[in-house]
Amino acid sequence: MSPTSIVIRPERPDHPQVRGLLAQLDAYLASLYAPEHNHILDLQALQAPEVSFLVAAHGEQIVGCAAVRRMGAEAESGGRAYGEIKRMMVLPAVRGQRIGQRLLDALEVLLRADGIGQALLETGAAQVAAVRLYERCGYRRRGAFGGYPDNGLSLFLQKSWATAARPA
Repeated sequence: MSPTSIVIRPERPDHPQVRGLLAQLDAYLASLYAPEHNHILDLQALQAPEVSFLVAAHGEQIVGCAAVRRMGAEAESGGRAYGEIKRMMVLPAVRGQRIGQRLLDALEVLLRADGIGQALLETGAAQVAAVRLYERCGYRRRGAFGGYPDNGLSLFLQKSWATAARPA
């Protein structure tokens, strides 16, 4: 499979192939952390209007997914609205082809189009490959946000960019 044959596109999170990906992600996270330390958006939450859900597809096969949830300003976000990156998953067989980076880039494009100048995320410290991906894509470590507990198991990351002023 060539990286150029991968298409990033919107998809419903309840698509059967997406459900399979999310089930794999849930099983992986459950193998690393106790349930109370997994901060997972379920299918209903992923279908909320403030969430955009994207997939990476090779033909008809979905090989990755990611979501962004638009969040309002809060003290921990510097008083600025942000997008929260959620539910990142790329099938192990196709990792190493920058599919995760392409999904992140596409989510950031959506946020920019909405005039949102930062993306935040929570991930587990044990997810070394995911942390490497985020840091390679320009995300930097920061403090807890959004009501997440700073429990020593989570890492919090942020990427900011300039936004054009939106017309009133």
